[in-house]
Amino acid sequence: MLKTFFFFFIVVSTANSQVSGCTDSLAKNYDSNAVQNNGSCIYENLKLKPEYSVQLSDSIKETSGLIAFDNLLWTHNDDHDKTIYGLDTLGKIRKKIVLNAVTNHDWEEISQDSTYIYIGDFGNNYSGNRSDLKILKIEKKSFFDEKPKIETISFTYSNQTDFSASKPNKTDFDCEAFIVSKDSIYLFTKQWNSSKTSIYSLENKEGKQTAKFITSLDTKGLITGATYLENKNLIVLCGYSKIGKPFLFLLYDFKNQDFLSGNKRRIDLKLPFHQIEGIATKDGLHYFLTNESLVRKPILNVMQQIHYFDLSNLIKNYLQK
Repeated sequence: MLKTFFFFFIVVSTANSQVSGCTDSLAKNYDSNAVQNNGSCIYENLKLKPEYSVQLSDSIKETSGLIAFDNLLWTHNDDHDKTIYGLDTLGKIRKKIVLNAVTNHDWEEISQDSTYIYIGDFGNNYSGNRSDLKILKIEKKSFFDEKPKIETISFTYSNQTDFSASKPNKTDFDCEAFIVSKDSIYLFTKQWNSSKTSIYSLENKEGKQTAKFITSLDTKGLITGATYLENKNLIVLCGYSKIGKPFLFLLYDFKNQDFLSGNKRRIDLKLPFHQIEGIATKDGLHYFLTNESLVRKPILNVMQQIHYFDLSNLIKNYLQK
């Protein structure tokens, strides 16, 4: 009898420990009995307003990426300019470092890990057939010494077989966002035709590589930036729709590097017709975003800006778990 009871207890305990469902209490389909998040959470539509927005210097009209380290926010332009600009939280330029040894063909993103800065020279929206896609890997110590040691990671997409020129803004092999995780780099493409993003992986090492296709995500917009808190399993993507409506796309509570296995939440931003390009965070709760200048007179006259958002109400509980 004792053995039977013990066996029954083990079976019931194991079954309860494996109940899966939506574990986010902020979701519409939150399951209080679930102990394993299965990525099924559904959220109400939300529009978020910035705490403040400040115009940036004309030196960075084409701000295209953003990271936070050494008490500054670092950004760059996407064409020709070889300067990396260090900003304070109100967008004022506090430092400049020039990378004279390289060329800016189309710098679209900046990322980092504890030792290196990474710059994505992989913008490919004009004709979709670039054969010189690359990521520049810069040792942080040498960067601050203004004698940067730079390695180059060159790549092609595993599923791109046609390299004939496309019309502008028609390719699915354009990229403006990536993150670095351990010994790998993950690209989030900007798919002009489908408004989705495809995720590719690269080894984090110098030389020529093939970016391996992993999966696609329907973001309902063009992804232009990414920031990553590896110790919290949190990625926040930014972008805008084809009609110029910016948004955030949160991926969190995923397993290992299976980024789509956890919660997926899209949040609209109250910034109409802003071409959001860069995103950075220091703590996972508070975010800085930058947008390029977008002037289409007489209709549009949106200047380059930095915006500050507080996402504490959305992910504080998760980050403090």
